[in-house]
Amino acid sequence: MAKDHDLGKKKPLKLKTGSFDRNAAMARMGVMAGASFAGHTLGNLFRSKEDKERRNREFYIRQAQFLADELGQLKGSVMKVGQMLSVYGQYFMPPEAIEVLRSLQDDSPPVAWEELEPVVRARLGRERLAEIDIDPEPLAAASLGQVHRATRRSDGRQLCVKIQYPQLADAIDSDIRTLTQIVRLARLVPKGVELNAIMEEVREMIYREVDYDRELRMTREFSQRLAHDPRFVVPEVFPEYSTETVLVTSYESAHHVQSDAVQQLEQSRRNALGRQALELFCREFFIWGIVQTDPHFGNYKVRINDDGQDQMVLLDFGATREFAPRFLGSYYDVVIGAYEGDAQRLIDGAIGINLLRRDSPQHVFDAFAKVGMLMIEPFSAHPPAELTTDDGAYRWGESDLPFRVSRAVSDAAISRWFRIPPREIVFLHRRLGGVFVLLAVLDAEIDAHALLGEYLYHDADNRTETKTETGTSTAG
Repeated sequence: MAKDHDLGKKKPLKLKTGSFDRNAAMARMGVMAGASFAGHTLGNLFRSKEDKERRNREFYIRQAQFLADELGQLKGSVMKVGQMLSVYGQYFMPPEAIEVLRSLQDDSPPVAWEELEPVVRARLGRERLAEIDIDPEPLAAASLGQVHRATRRSDGRQLCVKIQYPQLADAIDSDIRTLTQIVRLARLVPKGVELNAIMEEVREMIYREVDYDRELRMTREFSQRLAHDPRFVVPEVFPEYSTETVLVTSYESAHHVQSDAVQQLEQSRRNALGRQALELFCREFFIWGIVQTDPHFGNYKVRINDDGQDQMVLLDFGATREFAPRFLGSYYDVVIGAYEGDAQRLIDGAIGINLLRRDSPQHVFDAFAKVGMLMIEPFSAHPPAELTTDDGAYRWGESDLPFRVSRAVSDAAISRWFRIPPREIVFLHRRLGGVFVLLAVLDAEIDAHALLGEYLYHDADNRTETKTETGTSTAG
């Protein structure tokens, strides 16, 4: 779910769910995107090289802003595709366009309650709906649905009602086909990129996220896996009020990680929260092979407790992914190769997950290994002195590591040897990047070398612990 602060300031939308409305809006997008490109191309015929480059950057920004504005009004799968393009697109789209499309990640206006109330009544039935009192003001809004707080009349139990936008699932296939053409017309994807393959992966992801039955199971799965770890809170699910398109869970009070209450916690408490976030990711990937891949801060909130034992409240498991053992093994080689300074193991692992081509020249392998060693800097035995405390903890808030990694890749001139990463990598790194940002926002100081080592050298059988959605699992 998107960030919920300042949600009340956004003007509610009238949802365009009818096929005529959506098709008309998307046809308009296509015509305008194509006309804009034609005008831009004609104008470039009379410009100098320097002026062309400047105008190209301005063009990409305008096209991406137009796309973002239009998708934000349509909601549904087209907006979600825009969000996912900002994730995939970092590997092939102009950076100017990526920055604009990223605005779709957390700037979603809510849909007016009068648009949703008849849908909720039809989905739950009058009898069930009469048992709960739903607040018409949403707690959070996103591209595929929004969340409202509710009270169970019988006992006052506080609930969250997640409502999928009406007719959304029916429009996914046609929306993606149409949007694929619009992105091509807008010239936001360079020639040679397999846009159809990327869109097919996005399509599968969207179908997974609109499957509320699956999300209910995954919420319950995480709840059971973390049941014996008091540092984490996972909402209780209420199947009796849930349907394919309505998901009801317990309401869990907590603070946004960027709130003053969290930011003003003493250093040791912020460090503890940062360590919890790191351990959770390592447990999900290295132990369970099941990762919640949506890094929105709205999904990782903080419950501040008087005893100083603060908890992370985990929300929204629609983007949970399971990773195949073969992928886990190869990615493990990448990480442990970087951790141990074993360049060959790192390279072999990268080839195994189709991140690097086997026919690459040696200088590409060498450069890739160098980048890999740099990326693991926070987990190294001896991070740079200027980024560590006196007792050896890495200062996440002071680090400019993402910038240095990006510059290293650019300087090495190896990008053309990379393949667009498989979806496993894209969404795994999306979540991992979110963890890094979370630690930076907490201004955490953590010695993560031993922490990662504990999971890397965990017994191999436990590393591939049985993964299931049925709840018959063991906690890590």
